[in-house]
Amino acid sequence: MNEVTIYHNKSCGTSRKGLSLIEDMGIKPKIRLYLNDPFTKEELKEVITELGIKPEELVRKKEQIYKDNYSQKQYTDDDWIQIMLDNPRLIERPIVVYHNKAVIGRPIEKISELLA
Repeated sequence: MNEVTIYHNKSCGTSRKGLSLIEDMGIKPKIRLYLNDPFTKEELKEVITELGIKPEELVRKKEQIYKDNYSQKQYTDDDWIQIMLDNPRLIERPIVVYHNKAVIGRPIEKISELLA
């Protein structure tokens, strides 16, 4: 099996459930604590491509940082990427990558579908 990577926030319950699901499948993933080890611009662009989404779709819009600074405004894809690089807490989690494809593990069943 090719390496499975999880971009993980250990303080997030959904992220912890996603990691447990992967481990329960007998897989030892590469765990990237992206708040401690931030994405580079190139890495974030690659993950967005693997997810098959627009950058704005990776933004957590319930976060106070978003509400205070970014809601009700229009940004380009490059702007959203920079916003996430500057504010990694705005990045949805967990993100699981396998075979050059990725999913946001919300709901966590998406992880099972990716790894099936």
